[in-house]
Amino acid sequence: MSTLAQELISQSAAGRFFNTKQISKFTPAEIRVAIQSLVAEDRTELAYALGEAGLALYPVNEDILVITSLLSVMREDWSHAVDLLTQLMEMQGNQATVFTHAMLIRALRCDLELAAALEAARVALTHFPDHPELLKEYDAVSGALGLRAVEQ
Repeated sequence: MSTLAQELISQSAAGRFFNTKQISKFTPAEIRVAIQSLVAEDRTELAYALGEAGLALYPVNEDILVITSLLSVMREDWSHAVDLLTQLMEMQGNQATVFTHAMLIRALRCDLELAAALEAARVALTHFPDHPELLKEYDAVSGALGLRAVEQ
């Protein structure tokens, strides 16, 4: 478990709360690892709080955007997940991964932004035309909109 995660668990057990200043001595990568450790230990509320602190400190950092978007998906906070994943996609540009595309499509679909989800799926398929996960997402959105699915 990361040093930061251990610190936060100790503070939490003692009834103390952490603040952004305490977190600022850690890098975005260290915060991401701490969040992963906290989730693995089933301390999700502490992980969510650390994610929000990480976003406050490093709002345009890829590590922070990745982990906080995943936390938003875990919470089923779809509009927040869409916002974070959209920022991540803009940051990654043409280097965005299949996983990032798929998560954005899924978050848009779950947020009932079906037209935007369909457009995101079309964009993703221009970069990864035969990827099964993206084809599955495209089919799910198309079906929800009553459109014909992709021929496989």
